[in-house]
Amino acid sequence: MITTHAAIEDNIKRYKRGELIVPSDFRGKGSENAIKKALSRLAAKGTIRRLGHGLYVLPKKDPLFGEVLPSIEDIASALAKKEKVKIKPAGAFALHKLGLSVQVPTKLVYLTDGNGRLIKIGRNTIRFKPTTPKKMAFKGELSGLVILALEELGVDQIDETTVKKLGDLLLNENPLMLKHDLKLASAAVHDFLIKLNSVK
Repeated sequence: MITTHAAIEDNIKRYKRGELIVPSDFRGKGSENAIKKALSRLAAKGTIRRLGHGLYVLPKKDPLFGEVLPSIEDIASALAKKEKVKIKPAGAFALHKLGLSVQVPTKLVYLTDGNGRLIKIGRNTIRFKPTTPKKMAFKGELSGLVILALEELGVDQIDETTVKKLGDLLLNENPLMLKHDLKLASAAVHDFLIKLNSVK
């Protein structure tokens, strides 16, 4: 009878380089404890790389740079896909995605329609924050990020320079998308955006 370790090791050979690996990928191959032990041994062996608690990757190999690991954003997206949940950037991370913050955040906050969780990866953290279906219903690529950033940070925390940039950004949004998303925004954010010339 094939062992859990052997079954998982054989299964991992079919993974693509850079692909995220989690224990739930191997349900049916053995007990939860046996699966976790097998992954831990494969990480110690160097077959896979441990990123954080219950998170592994089959690292890519670059001839010049050596081992190449996925970005924190790629990890969040891959994890959401595996868990079959939707995620949307929020707060300071949303501002960064909009190009309004040059500082790369070490704490990535995503709103999700799934369960809440906090994932630590080195000095970085990924937080999946459960929210309402309403906040997951934004359609505009730009307006959705703007609204989620403002609702997480608060309109009083935005400086004048950022306000102007937000107005300029919203000029590039599809008017129908913007109108749709404004209806879903909180009263404070709705009124704040209406005051911008681009939304009048």
